[in-house]
Amino acid sequence: MDFVLKYGLKVKQLIQVCYDINDYDTKKRETKALLKASKELKCDNLFVITEDYEAVEELKGKRIEYIPLWRWTLQKFI
Repeated sequence: MDFVLKYGLKVKQLIQVCYDINDYDTKKRETKALLKASKELKCDNLFVITEDYEAVEELKGKRIEYIPLWRWTLQKFI
């Protein structure tokens, strides 16, 4: 897990960072880490920050948002 964003004691967002998510093995590794952390930390706000890939996918009942870095930096977090 690359980043865990918290507000107080509550985990608000889990983030993996990957420059190029197009390789199958890379994508599998990044999503596996997110899903494991999601279960352990009880957080469903899951992101993979990429260079330019943007998509939303559902995997094992969890929504994962792939978002370019520039767009992620413009978000309001709380």
